[in-house]
Amino acid sequence: MNILERDPSDPQKQKKEGISPPLKLVLELGPLLVFFFANARGEWLAQKFPALAELGGPIFVATGLFMAATALALIASWLLTRTLPIMPLVSGVVVLIFGALTLYLQDDVFIKMKPTIVNTLFGGVLLGGLFFGKSLLGYVFDSAFSLDAEGWRKLTFRWGLFFLFLALVNEVVWRNFSTDAWVTFKVWGIMPITLLFTFSQMPLIMRHSLEEKTKEEQASK
Repeated sequence: MNILERDPSDPQKQKKEGISPPLKLVLELGPLLVFFFANARGEWLAQKFPALAELGGPIFVATGLFMAATALALIASWLLTRTLPIMPLVSGVVVLIFGALTLYLQDDVFIKMKPTIVNTLFGGVLLGGLFFGKSLLGYVFDSAFSLDAEGWRKLTFRWGLFFLFLALVNEVVWRNFSTDAWVTFKVWGIMPITLLFTFSQMPLIMRHSLEEKTKEEQASK
């Protein structure tokens, strides 16, 4: 049995690992929304649930609930697809490790560094894969796009650089602004930036889409 999601070229991937885009979005964004809400209402949550007060201030309550929500999202993915998506899994492992350090040492620096570590890791893996001739972005987007080899190479390179950019931005924000500002930016800033970057790649995707090429070939006959 495959625990991790299948290779994009595996014909069984689409049949066995399908999950609706809205549900996938909920599973990926849900933990972040929990983190934001818990940080904003940490004192209220601690009053309602005294056990949470043992974790510390709002950022520590948020960290604990973020860890729980992340674990639940991975469990839900497993129950729905019987596989674990690679990138959320890597991110989840880092959340649990750095979250545990944050709570144990009562130092929020660890959870603030998590996006830097994850994005640097993703960027390094994507660019490193290209060095060895592998366009690894197909693991993420193959269910949404069907591109030729050149298209996957270009898109993988751009996303690799974008992940390194996100890592740099996270470092700038958490080191120069308040914890509340960092949490707000993490939830409401990173997503719009990522969406804008994704939409900006649509011209490249259209140029290298195998479906578009097939339509053009059929139209020319």
